[in-house]
Amino acid sequence: MPEKDIIGPDIDISKREAEVLALVVRGFINKEIADQLCISLPTVISHRKNICKKLHLHSVSALTIYAVTHGIVSIDEI
Repeated sequence: MPEKDIIGPDIDISKREAEVLALVVRGFINKEIADQLCISLPTVISHRKNICKKLHLHSVSALTIYAVTHGIVSIDEI
């Protein structure tokens, strides 16, 4: 079973999903994320869909606010 982290109240996202989220909010496109994490493009897309579904957020700007307010990235990184 993969390791899970509680990122927010009652929301479980995996460490890998948190890594993908951090790269998304830093402005990387899916292909760049796949290359940087050594995973396939469909896997990145799947992680992004799962993140959006779990967090009920569907825009990069909303994901950015979430990531900053929950300490996934600092404001200086974006």
